[in-house]
Amino acid sequence: MDIKQEHSTPTIPPELAQARATIDNIDAALIHILAERFKCTQKVGYLKAQLGLNPEDKGREQRQVARLRALAEEAGLDPVFAEKFLNFIVQEVIRHHIDIAEQQRS
Repeated sequence: MDIKQEHSTPTIPPELAQARATIDNIDAALIHILAERFKCTQKVGYLKAQLGLNPEDKGREQRQVARLRALAEEAGLDPVFAEKFLNFIVQEVIRHHIDIAEQQRS
């Protein structure tokens, strides 16, 4: 195989290009939604720190997992994936809340 051929980009059919453009738009929306979510969780972190509350809330986390698993099933999304995704986000939020609490103490 010719090296030029191996690294050349084949012509992409319009349907594929459109599907990829849609995915790119959805990805951008996800990033903006996550940014908004983290702004809200940052506010929660400051409130928890001011009130002396624990950065983790296992009861809320369990309720959120159950709620999002149900939403995932309704939407045709693998609920196991949805739970893993939520857990990843929650762990990052908890890390932020711990940092906020430490900043408030100093």
